[in-house]
Amino acid sequence: MKDFILCPALCLLAILGLASCDNSTKPAAVTIPEVGVVTLKAAQVMITSNLTGRTTATLYADVRPQISGIIQKRLFREGDNVRTGQPLFKVDDSSYKATYDQASASLESAKAQVLTDCLKARRYAGLVKLQGISQQDADDARAACAVDKAAVDEKAAALESARVNLQWTTITAPISGRIGISAVTPGALVTAEQDTALATIRSLDEMYVDLTQSSKQLLALRKQALAVNRDSLNVTLTLEDGTVYPSKGRLELTEVAVDESTGSVTMRAVFPNPAHLLLPGMFVHANVENGTIADGILVPQAAISRDVKGNASALVVSTDSKIEQRSVTTGDVIDNKWLILAGMKLGERVVVEGSGKVTAGETVKAIEVQSTDGDAN
Repeated sequence: MKDFILCPALCLLAILGLASCDNSTKPAAVTIPEVGVVTLKAAQVMITSNLTGRTTATLYADVRPQISGIIQKRLFREGDNVRTGQPLFKVDDSSYKATYDQASASLESAKAQVLTDCLKARRYAGLVKLQGISQQDADDARAACAVDKAAVDEKAAALESARVNLQWTTITAPISGRIGISAVTPGALVTAEQDTALATIRSLDEMYVDLTQSSKQLLALRKQALAVNRDSLNVTLTLEDGTVYPSKGRLELTEVAVDESTGSVTMRAVFPNPAHLLLPGMFVHANVENGTIADGILVPQAAISRDVKGNASALVVSTDSKIEQRSVTTGDVIDNKWLILAGMKLGERVVVEGSGKVTAGETVKAIEVQSTDGDAN
């Protein structure tokens, strides 16, 4: 009777044991990781360059004396606008006027001598035919007339030189513009071709802004088929106090050579300056519109990682839902996104969330998310 009661219990334990063995051998369910992706679409991208530079006058000239002498008067007010040919300084002209008068008198004397000797030569020419004088006398008279005519030309040239020097005693403005501080006062001695300018005139109606860009940046723009004809590009200027200059400028030229000492290329922009707000020597920031890419690829910053050397890479989900690690080349940051120059194509899915949980070659479940600029998880 006792054995009969134990038999069902033993059977139950055996059944439970078999069930336990079956559960232990059943494989666990495979979990496919999920990643957030963004599908790359074409975007119209304006490529710009942020550069620094300094302003300079489009036209300027140093006022220098052409003759030596004592400054008698200053004929302008410093800081005024002057016009071409306006008298600026007056140099003592007493010695130059005397030289001019002497040259004028010498010319008149030479002309009188021509009149006398050439009349004589004509009379001798008639007499020699009548054998009234010797041929030698006639030839001497004709030669004297020619010498006198040459002397007249010489004296006329000396008079013109004296006239020019006398004219230069009034120092005039070589160009129109605003004149700066005078370097001399009345009573100062000036000399021809001296190193120190008496004053400087600058035209301020238009201003140059000389910018520098590295040759590496310029090469990158050319590879994008941008900046090929840079002479019509718009330039926006930001002044030292952070304000934006109200008028846009245009890029006038790009230097044809690279500065070997700095590895940079000089570019020159022209800005209208009707209010004379820009002054020569100002430090400015310039934004140059290099051109538009119609089918640019912009990738959230969270999708791009860099190694210790700075090389950029991203994780891309392939058509068979596998992770690919892709080396990419990035350009500028535009609207907090990287511009992709090489390594990705339109329509591909790039991982922006969950990249830290997956590895290359792993199968994933891609979930489309809104574009984000946060860090990858």
